[in-house]
Amino acid sequence: MNSLVVAALSCVVLYFGYRFYGRFIARLWDFQPDRKTPAVESPDGIDYVPAKHWTILFGHHFASIAGVGPILGPVLACAVWGWLPALIWILLGSIFMGAVHDFSSLMASLRARGRSIADIADAHLGHRVRVIFGIFLWLALILVIAVFAHVGGKTLAAMPQVVMPTFAVILVALLIGSMMYRWGVSQWIATVIGLALLFIFIVIGYFVPIELPWGERNALAWTVVLLVYAYIASITPVNLLLQPRDYLSTFVLFIGLGAGYLGLLLTRPAFQAPAVGDFSGSSGPLWPMLFVIVACGAISGFHSLIASGTTVKQLARERDAIRIGYGAMIVEAVLAVLALIAVCAGLRWGTGADTYTGVLESKGPLVAFSNGFATLTRPLFGPLGALVAMTILKTFVMTTLDSATRITRYIGEELFGEGLGIGILRNRFISTAIIIGLAFYLAIGSWETVWPVFGAANQLIAALALLVLTVVLWQRGKPIIYTLVPCVFMLVTTLGALIYQGRNFLASGKLALAIITAALLVLALLMVFDTIRTVARRRAAGQPRPSS
Repeated sequence: MNSLVVAALSCVVLYFGYRFYGRFIARLWDFQPDRKTPAVESPDGIDYVPAKHWTILFGHHFASIAGVGPILGPVLACAVWGWLPALIWILLGSIFMGAVHDFSSLMASLRARGRSIADIADAHLGHRVRVIFGIFLWLALILVIAVFAHVGGKTLAAMPQVVMPTFAVILVALLIGSMMYRWGVSQWIATVIGLALLFIFIVIGYFVPIELPWGERNALAWTVVLLVYAYIASITPVNLLLQPRDYLSTFVLFIGLGAGYLGLLLTRPAFQAPAVGDFSGSSGPLWPMLFVIVACGAISGFHSLIASGTTVKQLARERDAIRIGYGAMIVEAVLAVLALIAVCAGLRWGTGADTYTGVLESKGPLVAFSNGFATLTRPLFGPLGALVAMTILKTFVMTTLDSATRITRYIGEELFGEGLGIGILRNRFISTAIIIGLAFYLAIGSWETVWPVFGAANQLIAALALLVLTVVLWQRGKPIIYTLVPCVFMLVTTLGALIYQGRNFLASGKLALAIITAALLVLALLMVFDTIRTVARRRAAGQPRPSS
């Protein structure tokens, strides 16, 4: 199969999904393009700050949700079950589940004056569910921060060439943020200056790599530096650092994405990997494990936290919600398709150190993608394709890190400060310090113990967020089938994956993982039980549904 044909058909399917199904879903939420948003009605200069232009907010949102998830998932899944099942799930999942989940989370938060999805659960499912859901989200996000800080630290230690552009983008972001919001410089002039400076620092980093002198402790040192950055990013006004940083990062990704597809057009490699692999592969049966491993390429619970955490507080016009909430997930699927093609057509299939599975086993999925990307883009970048790919990946590790920290602060302030009345935790400096402290402890400890079940936990968040959104639509008198079906599918799939993993953990004596898996199962079942009970009570009482 020619990879260019697969890429073209995939992009067409995704475009029509956005064009027609996205606008159909918008009508469920009484979409009004000119309605004022929370950022416009209640700006505070710190978190509620309307973006100067929708492209800036799209950059922040996309950079935050993308990360390395849409690359890791397809790279791992294709090696086990083949590229065709993964591709089908990416296309159908992103259009009918992932984008619906992301956009609906954004719209529900808009209607709740910018409250998070966990806080919305309080109003619609009761305080007990809100507390349980909130604690779970808070802890899961601390794990995300710890893992990405650890991975980022290892990458900086292993590839000193990416140190300069990694940290230079922070200074460049502060510069263009000040240019756009304080000095009145045109957005596009500031963008050109920012990208030119970033390119200069990438070149400098290549020729002047920065390596710390502490040997094996270099990774730990970089982890500490990244966590300090995450603390600062979480308390800095969003329009001065987070917005422009993610905006610039998105240009970096779009340049890489464009180069990947242009290289594909020039090279047109045939697929090396088989279309369909073993339905009961080394990572488990195709269902449910494929749908958990691909994750961000099709649907991800983390996206609901971004949409209702930072994005909603920066949306200047409701008319841009479709582009950002639904459209960003579609673009992420385009990235997932490129990752799939890069490893399945860009790498040789078979045995040996230079093959797809050989690189995957010896050096990991990120290096496998980078090598495949280098094959696709050889006419453009020559031997530097792998370095370009790794620079892009490193940029998005940082965006996930700072966005996750800020969202964890939001959830902690809502849950502990406002919900439980712990006044000191309403202070963003103290609440962020606690988050970073716990993340540091996990980053230097046994965080690997929890990571194998985090994919299922992430998808469980998506299922539970869809559960909340379904109840919100039901109370508004709207059709619920478009969120209920994805909710049921993801809930059943996630529970199936957790049961499968839990049995394996018990059989292999991994009691800690088995306990965590059991806790996730209890959480999901408790939320489902409380939701059914709440809906049944309201129906029995004949409670009228809100009109808006």
